[in-house]
Amino acid sequence: QVQLGESGGGLVQAGGSLRLSCAASGRTFTTANTAWFRQAPGKEREFVAAIRWSGGWTKYADSVKGRFTISRDNDKNTVYLQMNSLKPEDSAVYYCAASGYWGRYYAGAYDYWGQGTQVTVSS
Repeated sequence: QVQLGESGGGLVQAGGSLRLSCAASGRTFTTANTAWFRQAPGKEREFVAAIRWSGGWTKYADSVKGRFTISRDNDKNTVYLQMNSLKPEDSAVYYCAASGYWGRYYAGAYDYWGQGTQVTVSS
């Protein structure tokens, strides 16, 4: 079992930065592949970024590539999402998710989810 909790969301102006954190508990977290998804009102939940349990592999959605960076610190049981050059279209609830599988970038492949944190980017 893995329990996840996101923090770090808030209101920021376009062009600004935020860093989201996902704190995990559960003895299997260090072997879980972890991802960030986001969901805007009226839209489906979409993949943002993923990192393999070892930290050696990452994957990004084209819409955030070059602006967002995912990282993890297994000693602290925490995954981060550094978001730079934010745009109004990045506004959404951001969710952290964990899975035993790598290479699957859709919500249905992830077994464990946090409660989400709101990110709002003003123009």
